[in-house]
Amino acid sequence: MRALIVTGTDTGIGKTVVSAMLTLALDGIYWKPVQSGLSGETDSETVARLTGISQERIISEAYRLRQPLSPHRAAELDAVQIKPEALELPRVPANRVLIVEGAGGVLVPLNRTELQIDLFARWRAPVIVVARTALGTINHTLLSIEALRRRAINILGIVFVGEENADTMRTIGEFGGVKILGRLPLLKHLNAETLCSAFASRFRREDFDPAHEW
Repeated sequence: MRALIVTGTDTGIGKTVVSAMLTLALDGIYWKPVQSGLSGETDSETVARLTGISQERIISEAYRLRQPLSPHRAAELDAVQIKPEALELPRVPANRVLIVEGAGGVLVPLNRTELQIDLFARWRAPVIVVARTALGTINHTLLSIEALRRRAINILGIVFVGEENADTMRTIGEFGGVKILGRLPLLKHLNAETLCSAFASRFRREDFDPAHEW
């Protein structure tokens, strides 16, 4: 099976939009294992709206938690225990890529003993880090890269979201020793057409092809 994990340096930085773009561009299947917050549109619903793909290409969440909090706390308030050993990567057809969107940043707790990054380490699939281009992103991104490396997790590269900031992108690439996959600008209109156009003009499909199956 081929899979890519989409994580980020923080919450609300554009992981869901990037995941939607990759699901379209790679003809993939989307999965958000843990959804925290159900009062508004969920991430899976956002991906469905932005892409227009069939529901068969969106795998239901393993955990749906009511409060928009860190998964460990949202689960406690719902009297639910998140069990990482129950979160195995779903099997998808051989011609598809599974796009897995994590919750928040890499060190977000799933429960009182395990972090989301521990789950990534067990999955052993390549990770894409989504980062802002705004002030503060160098520190946040390099810390995320270091945490992933300490657990021997394969980092496919960085996808930036925001306005052009060439020096910041270069600095992160050089200090982090990671590939810069491209930058998704702040699009005025978000839909399947604009996301496909952005990918075609600013990214290379071959950079996102997993080297092998798991």
